[in-house]
Amino acid sequence: MNDGHHVLVLPDRDSAEEVAEELAATLDPPHEPQLVRDALAGEDDAEDAQWLVVLADPEARYDPAGLEALATRRDGWLERD
Repeated sequence: MNDGHHVLVLPDRDSAEEVAEELAATLDPPHEPQLVRDALAGEDDAEDAQWLVVLADPEARYDPAGLEALATRRDGWLERD
């Protein structure tokens, strides 16, 4: 991403937490990946939310294809600009 962050979109909190833990363990980033709940437009129900894992990468060290594969294994994707 242009702003030095990667955003992985996951279908639920459990998947997002697992991805964040795996990223922290395997990549040893300088900052912990952040989890963000992203409610779908017009939806108030907690079931209708996606979870984002935001990984800071100001030096572009992380491989987007590897991040995409990690998200895809949990029915998610890597957000692209």
